[in-house]
Amino acid sequence: MILSVGEPLGDPWHLKSGRYYEVEITADGSGEIGLEGAGFFRAIWVDEVVIRGLEVRPMGLHSIEFDRAGTMEIGFVAIKPGRYDLHIPGATGATQRLEIVIE
Repeated sequence: MILSVGEPLGDPWHLKSGRYYEVEITADGSGEIGLEGAGFFRAIWVDEVVIRGLEVRPMGLHSIEFDRAGTMEIGFVAIKPGRYDLHIPGATGATQRLEIVIE
């Protein structure tokens, strides 16, 4: 996923419960930008967040934010089936929201 001010977040994700996923999120530095998705983050088990080779193993996430250009990788297991989203805080456009379905 590429984060860029004013650009769409991307096509919907379709995940399977019980499977492990790794997502790479890159901000292009066009502005300070974050993603919220409390419902989605509660529906997964976060294994690790990797930033510049440093691994963090949190109990959970609520949101992430990039203050400048960079990349983070989030490894997780999809757990709870349902419909979720990741969205840019304060944005109202449909393209500023990423739909996620866990089956």
